[in-house]
Amino acid sequence: MLLDGRVALVTGAGSGIGREIALALARDGARVGVGDIDVAAAEDTVSAMDGAPGSGMALNMDVTSESQVDAGVAQLDEAWGGLDVLVSNAGIQHIAPIVDLDYAVWQRVMKIHLDGAFLTSRACMRVMRRRARGGAIILMGSVHSKVASPLKAPYVAAKHGLLGLARVIAREGAADGIRANVICPGFVRTPLVDRQIPEQAAELGISEEEVISTVMLKDTVNGEFTTLDDVARTAVFLAAFPTAALTGQSLVVSNGWVME
Repeated sequence: MLLDGRVALVTGAGSGIGREIALALARDGARVGVGDIDVAAAEDTVSAMDGAPGSGMALNMDVTSESQVDAGVAQLDEAWGGLDVLVSNAGIQHIAPIVDLDYAVWQRVMKIHLDGAFLTSRACMRVMRRRARGGAIILMGSVHSKVASPLKAPYVAAKHGLLGLARVIAREGAADGIRANVICPGFVRTPLVDRQIPEQAAELGISEEEVISTVMLKDTVNGEFTTLDDVARTAVFLAAFPTAALTGQSLVVSNGWVME
């Protein structure tokens, strides 16, 4: 119960990594705002918290909408008296070589990852500063915050950018007890990754099995996907960490794909 009494917001929490993190925070006692552009999915995540020590609130939140982000954070603040943890997780992927990449697609990927992280961080920092009890901001990066892969230019650029944003938040938030860190998972078997497998197979002219073994997992130490539980445990650890000894950092959770 490391998070008993804490209030958290997790974006993109209707499915995949965000859902698992939201459930893990609730199991550890947090009250969790479940933000997602798909309200029905957010409500399903809240329903799955039934019986957990914590509780949930579904929020209709498009992270690229300043008004929706500010309204959702204000709703949490009003209902639960503050906000202690942000997990900025919402994201998308697009597979294409740079020469074939539409500018509109580039903008959309960057907007969801970077603009979304900025808007949610700003809104939460304002509440954390006003409530004067500190807080933890966790941005969902990727191994692609550290390395590059072909066919993923906007995703890789955005994930690299999150490192810089978190470091600035760590500097600016220190006086108010606000910590900021980035989780950098390897490939996690989510619907987002499942969609990439046939897309990459088509682009690279190889089988889907080869995409998994020779593209996605070839540099791991054990040939295994990172699990949802791996990432959720890391999020709980960062949310509960008590001091600024761990801020402005990035934790790679990748089965050894990237070692720092």
